[in-house]
Amino acid sequence: MKERFQMFTALIAKISRNIKRIKNQEMAEYGLRSVHVSCLYYLYSSKLLTATDLCERCEEDKATISRALDFLEEGGFILRESKCAKRYNSPLYLTEKGEEAGRKITDKINCVLDEICIDLTEKQRTEFYRSLTVISDSLELCAEGISNAKKIKNQA
Repeated sequence: MKERFQMFTALIAKISRNIKRIKNQEMAEYGLRSVHVSCLYYLYSSKLLTATDLCERCEEDKATISRALDFLEEGGFILRESKCAKRYNSPLYLTEKGEEAGRKITDKINCVLDEICIDLTEKQRTEFYRSLTVISDSLELCAEGISNAKKIKNQA
């Protein structure tokens, strides 16, 4: 059991570190960090989002997204439409600089995903994502104090 725990936690941590490292390497020329990359990616992919939308998609809290958006706005990557009373509901737009960065991020993400899945069949890739979803959902239940992870398995 101990070996299984060590392998699981070590692999998940290693995957997370490598994803952050790839994000940071690619965006060094822009002076961006991992959370900035996620925001630009989702804005580029969706074209129009709010800060609230980004909190959900990036799975980050309001404070982290707020700081990231302030940085991106000051750096000339995004513009905010401030007609809404609440700043978190204001639409966000990419500038030309933001579009360029978003395109580069998206291209790199697609390249990395193609590279890491090159030796997997479509069936293996589908099963991998299904399994990863089950693990993620089960861990979320455990973190919330719910011990019956079988509920998730029945939903999948």
